Amino acid sequence: MSVLRTLETKIADLVEGAFGRAFRSEITPVELARRLAREMDRHRRSSLASTLVPNEYVVWLSPADRRHFAAIEESLVDELAAHLLEHARAERLALPSRPLITLRTDERLSLGECGIEAKLVNSPAPPAPRRAPAPHQFDEPLSGEILASGSAYVDIGGRRLAIAPGGAVIGRSGDADIVIAASEVSRRHAQIAPDRDGWTLTDLGSTNGVRLNGRPVGVPTRLADGDVIELGAVELIFEVR
Repeated sequence: MSVLRTLETKIADLVEGAFGRAFRSEITPVELARRLAREMDRHRRSSLASTLVPNEYVVWLSPADRRHFAAIEESLVDELAAHLLEHARAERLALPSRPLITLRTDERLSLGECGIEAKLVNSPAPPAPRRAPAPHQFDEPLSGEILASGSAYVDIGGRRLAIAPGGAVIGRSGDADIVIAASEVSRRHAQIAPDRDGWTLTDLGSTNGVRLNGRPVGVPTRLADGDVIELGAVELIFEVR
């Protein structure tokens, strides 16, 4: 760590200490991002091949601060996760999955105070590397049915999209395999992947969660023809042909 960064850290600790307690104000998104990155650094675990860091974070806020973020909570959580992802890449830290951040309220906290709980949770290994197909843009008209390169599909509002043989990531990001331009869908929301027995569905740490036939999904869960997948308020029908 450079002398400049060391000095910045000492100043930040001083501001968060006596000065911060004397002049307490609402916590800002920038401050949350900085505290989450520092919490990630504090929980580094070295292994033979890499340095692992937590991929799940619970941020406890005062009631006043939680109300302050109410209108932007979904986008704030997405941006904080993206910040942690970039921090891990810059520091060459290993994450088992995209960071999952949850905001909660603690009545005991005062304005400007927060607590962070960090956990390292293993996630399923991703599918074998493959050539990514061109994304299917949900908010653009489709001309006819997309030809399948596999035997699985999702139907979104009557639009039938093929799942590639290697699986597909579904989300709002332009680099997802199936793009759904809806605010309640996270950038990388869910993954449909093949295995020896068929197809599975996994939540990739989304903000609004994944439900299969009305039940929450976290770990890889078996899919069957006709299953209803919910990404927030967006509904998809899984089909096998």
